[in-house]
Amino acid sequence: MKNQINIKNKRARFEYHLLEEFTAGMVLAGTEIKSIRVSKASILEAYIVFDNGEVWIRNMYVNAYENGSFYNHKPRGDRKLLLNKKEVNRIEKWLKVKGNTVIPLKMFLSEKGWVKLVISTAQGKKLHDKRHDLKEKDDKRDMDRAMKSF
Repeated sequence: MKNQINIKNKRARFEYHLLEEFTAGMVLAGTEIKSIRVSKASILEAYIVFDNGEVWIRNMYVNAYENGSFYNHKPRGDRKLLLNKKEVNRIEKWLKVKGNTVIPLKMFLSEKGWVKLVISTAQGKKLHDKRHDLKEKDDKRDMDRAMKSF
């Protein structure tokens, strides 16, 4: 089985302080998994919500399957995440505190062919933290260029 899908949320590490990561399964329809396997999905605008003891991903975009008929799915529907009870309780406690959030980082295929989603507990960064990260990135790039010339 090819693990070639590469769906990432690149802005997450810039916008948030990431603290703890979880790997969750997803409940998907047949046309959704077919679209994801051809990398026709995006988690850039997605976020995690807690509802009645269950964890859901909201606003994740999965393009309609081209060969699907009237069985096609909604592109921005809510999808249930599969976590064990201990992880659900930790996420619930985390979301009760103001300023805390849970965001998706990466979507991948497992060895068995199941779609997995890596989510992380996070806190938003301030503007000065973002500037500091950009400065470190520029400094690292300059050092790499200097080392390459030697």
